[in-house]
Amino acid sequence: MRGFPSSFMMDQIHMPTPRSGAELKSQNEAEYDLLFSMEFPAVMRTVYLILHQLDHAEDITQDAFVQLLRHWKRVSRYDRPGAWVRRVAIRLAVDSLRRERLRSKLERQVQPPVIEDEAELDVLLAIQELAPKQRAAVVLFYFEDRPTAEIADILGCAEATARVHLHRGRKRLAESLGEAVSQDVS
Repeated sequence: MRGFPSSFMMDQIHMPTPRSGAELKSQNEAEYDLLFSMEFPAVMRTVYLILHQLDHAEDITQDAFVQLLRHWKRVSRYDRPGAWVRRVAIRLAVDSLRRERLRSKLERQVQPPVIEDEAELDVLLAIQELAPKQRAAVVLFYFEDRPTAEIADILGCAEATARVHLHRGRKRLAESLGEAVSQDVS
């Protein structure tokens, strides 16, 4: 071989051994775990300082790291993957603040319903005790006069399922209020 000393042999070349998919996956997981353990506390502190709510900061930081894991194959090749996850976490925190301000503003503009008698208050309190889908079905049916087909569309379920939510909600309301349930729902 021209250009190489005569003592040079092919067995002296360190060729990387091909890795199996499991070995690559294990290496990727180890790299992610290392970045997670190094960056999570600092990212969470940053998000907390933006939000001033510890539980919410932890949730948002976890969401950012879930996105990092989802995009790890691409992001792991960046010079600073920690900066990427920090940017995502900050964006999520700022978006959360914006939504919270908007929600607060809208809540101040909406007038709560006027409760005229004690029986109406009992009904409203009983509705609060229903499961969320049952509560939604009852409110849409009785307070907004919507047909079950439209309730199903709003809840994102089959019409038969909307009728079941409505039936079960009515049954629980009747039990709570000590009244009989009529079976006719259309």
